[in-house]
This record gives sequence, C-alpha cells and structure tokens, in this order.
Amino acid sequence: MTWWRALVDAGALAGGSGLGVWDRGETATYDTFIVEDSELQTHAIPPSPQPLIPSPVSFLNGIQRWSVVAYDGVVQIVNAYVAAAVRRRDSDGALRTTFERSRAFAIAPLDRMSPAVRQALEQSASDVEAVDGALVEQPARYLEMIEATVRRARARLERELAEAAIADLGLEEWLVIDGLLSRSPGVAQHPRALGVIKSHGAQFLEGRGLERALTLPAGHRTSVFAVRGGHTRTEVYSWYLRLWPWEGNDLLYGLLRIEARAHVETVSRAAELSGWLWAERAPLATPATRWDRLLYPLHHVEEYLKTRAPRDLRPGPSRLSRLPRLAS
Repeated sequence: MTWWRALVDAGALAGGSGLGVWDRGETATYDTFIVEDSELQTHAIPPSPQPLIPSPVSFLNGIQRWSVVAYDGVVQIVNAYVAAAVRRRDSDGALRTTFERSRAFAIAPLDRMSPAVRQALEQSASDVEAVDGALVEQPARYLEMIEATVRRARARLERELAEAAIADLGLEEWLVIDGLLSRSPGVAQHPRALGVIKSHGAQFLEGRGLERALTLPAGHRTSVFAVRGGHTRTEVYSWYLRLWPWEGNDLLYGLLRIEARAHVETVSRAAELSGWLWAERAPLATPATRWDRLLYPLHHVEEYLKTRAPRDLRPGPSRLSRLPRLAS
C-alpha cells in the first residue's frame, strides 16, 4: 500500500491534480560583461565534416515529478520524486550509467494538518519534507511553493552527482550537464565541464547584444561573455548557440546558453566546443516537448530516468478526463 492510502484511511480526501512537471528555468539576477570581441557579435560555427567530439564524455541530467495525492481540508499533500544520473559514452557510442541517485518524499505543511492525518503521514511516509503552511489558503501560490521545493531538491541532487562525476573524470573525459554549471564552484572551475541551459528565464544581455543573441542564425554562436552572481558567486564564461532555425517558430527556438569555466582557454575553444555541441543535436531528441533545445545524449539520460521513476509518477500516454462522470 502506498503511503497516501493511509492518509485517506485517516480521513483525508484522495487527490487527483495530475503531475507537476513545471520548469520555470533560471530567474536570478546576474552581472555580465563581454570577454570576446569589443561588443557582442555573432560567429558562424566553422564547417567541419568530422567535428572534434571528445571520447569519453559523461552526460548528467535529472527529472522531477510531483502530484497532489491527498487533501486534509484545504491542505494539499504532495507525493514528490527527483532523480539524476550520469551516463558515460565511450568510443563504442553506448551510454552506461556511472552515477545515479533518487529521492521519493512527501511534502506537507505539518503544522496545518489535522492530528489524525498528520500522524498517518508521519507513520507511513519514510521521508517527509515539511513546508510553511502560510499559503495553504492560496492554492495556486501554495503549488508554486511546492514546485520550488521540488526544484531545489532536484538541483541539490544534480549538484551532488556533478561533484562526484567531476572527481571521477578521466584525464581526457568531459562532463556535460543539463543546466547551470555555476551551481557548484568545484564543477564550474573544472576545465572539462560544460553546462547546457535550455530555459531562458534570466536576462544576461540588453540592447543590440540582446537582439543579436535572440536573432542568432542556426549554426552560429555569440561572443563569449562572463556571468557573475545568481545562484552562486562562482564566475563562469557563457555564450549562446543556435541549433535550429528560429524563423517561422519563435525567438527561443533551438537556442541554448552554454556555461564553461571562466578562463582564457574557454574563449579560444568556444568555436571548437560549439561545433561539438552542434553535432550532438542529431539524432533528434523527439518526442521531448523541447527537442529543439535538447541534445540527444541528455535526452537519452532523461528517458532512462523516466523508466525508473515510480509508476504512479510516470506521465501516461493521455490524461484522464476531468469532466464529471454522468450516469448511463
């Protein structure tokens, strides 16, 4: 029996809000300055029939899932799951798992729960994360707080795995992370680590530089710029890279932001590294909703994690109708 069944037995109502998989991306504030060119420019990726793709390469990605499973009055009790994995690609092209970690946990404002349901939760769930109950009467804002709680748990898991993977890298091996490199100082300062960011909630540029980044042609990158602040004080170098044409779609279509260590070598290798990542766009990472911004090996890690998620937190082929059932 799953733990939330005990809550229903104790008087809670069963939930059914569907899966929460929001991804609002980065929203912090950053300081930036150009470190390549006098102002932000666009650079074509040098044509190469065989781009220099390192071997071996490790890829890190994570997933998050949550669902409201019970109601104690207006208190929404959540079942959450986060997981991350590192998979290494050797010369044969196959991806093999080297690190993996997951956490399944309940989220609830314990101080706002009835004694019977709280007792049932604490006795049946092995991992409970208590949250502030101040937003219980504001369901939408409460669920935003829940999503932020799950996102932080996933980020913590990914940071721990990234640090473990960096310590285990071979002499010529690279680590490519789906997300911010700058979350961990040790990872951000490594010479063979790259962060690939496909969400664009934070703004790093303005004016003509922003326009050039958002209208970047496919197969082009921007100049390298330094990024300070945000989630950590670790400085990184960054640039934008367009994988697919945005014309006829939207300004963010096929647009990635790359993070690497803040070092002069990053600037000198930006063209080479962009050519490598450009080559990783195929085969297509479908049926992912953001396939245009997802490198295939990172998609592969995500799909691997999805197959290992708890069955009740896996998105099905279609959601059940929320319409009321009518008598026949």
